[in-house]
Amino acid sequence: MSSALDRLKNLTAQISSYELERKSNLKELEELYAKLGIDRKVERFEELFAFKAVNLSGLSLADDDIGAIKEGKYAQIIAIIYDKNGKVKNKNISLAYFGRAEKLSPGLKKEIISFVLGWRFEKSFRTLEHYHNLKGIVREMGDE
Repeated sequence: MSSALDRLKNLTAQISSYELERKSNLKELEELYAKLGIDRKVERFEELFAFKAVNLSGLSLADDDIGAIKEGKYAQIIAIIYDKNGKVKNKNISLAYFGRAEKLSPGLKKEIISFVLGWRFEKSFRTLEHYHNLKGIVREMGDE
């Protein structure tokens, strides 16, 4: 009995820590949204999550060399939007351009990477919620 209770306590603590991290992430993300000038391209913060993906050029996001500069490349935050009615389904939109990657200050480089990772972190929660809601709709469907 105590092992089931221990597992429940651990799960509750983990969920709680994720929710605290999510709130902290959203606050930092909104600050970076303004600081990096993304608010000039995307009028409302909530509109950021309509994008299918957010990517980064000029800097690595790979686990083994995160933040590594790609020589000769330009640092840019790029959003991908899906247009089901368009001739081209996926469209890239530059959210922010920062010039040559090798000329970035360490602080700006960190902020750019933090923004992209923070967006992905929040987007994953929203995707999870979306599919959880869809599963609920399916459960309520009849077996006709």
